[in-house]
Amino acid sequence: MRLLPFILLLLLSCRLFAQGDIDNQDKTFWRNERAGGLTAYSNGWSVGFYDYRQTNPGKRHFIETEFGGYKDPKEIKIQNYYVVYSPYSFKYGKINCNWHINAGYGYQSEIFEKRDLGGVSIGWFIAGGPVLTFCKPIYYKIITGVTQTGYQTVDKKFDITMTSNDIYGKASFLKGFDEIKLYPGLYAHGGFNFEYSRNDKVTHTIEIGSSFTGYLEKIPIMAEERNRQFFFSLFVSYKVGVILDPLKMKNDFLYNLFNHKKDKS
Repeated sequence: MRLLPFILLLLLSCRLFAQGDIDNQDKTFWRNERAGGLTAYSNGWSVGFYDYRQTNPGKRHFIETEFGGYKDPKEIKIQNYYVVYSPYSFKYGKINCNWHINAGYGYQSEIFEKRDLGGVSIGWFIAGGPVLTFCKPIYYKIITGVTQTGYQTVDKKFDITMTSNDIYGKASFLKGFDEIKLYPGLYAHGGFNFEYSRNDKVTHTIEIGSSFTGYLEKIPIMAEERNRQFFFSLFVSYKVGVILDPLKMKNDFLYNLFNHKKDKS
């Protein structure tokens, strides 16, 4: 019985020592990472790929590429209610589908360090680069007459003189791909990230922030003069990543590039 307090003290000491080992595992949080993510903007959406390289404790450089699209606040899906049993819906006044691809370079810095696998790290980031938007014309099925077998239609682009009663629905999505126009621009975004993974191989991150994109001319989404040339939005994103083994990265281009810059400085 006299040994019981000693055994309890020994077990408690071992537990505290083990927790200290978890807290000090620098290799766990020295992270080179590749991640994919989904982002919801106040005026659109995107999916992206991100490659992070850590050159100093708590500081990382990264490259990113994203594919997404803009949504005009006036886009409202409707049907022609004068057409009996209409199978089609459309967004009245929309003249172009749009998609954009951006590729940028960024910097990330940690504000609060993650002490163990059950914790949360908080950081800030900023990134920017070129963006290219593709606009494809939308064709509509315009009613030209009514027969005993149904409606006669012709495929046309939207015209401001058309009313919703003139439109039977959208034409084939494939129509208009040979008329795509390109709109180059620049973008920048930044915000805060919260990494909360309980795994030292996989990361889960929530980001919030704001984004600004500017083009050389207006992006024609709707049939109106108030189409925008500059886009400001708020966003929230979710990213899941995989930690890369630094011992297997000797021939990695980005790893050597960032560490070469570090060695020079």
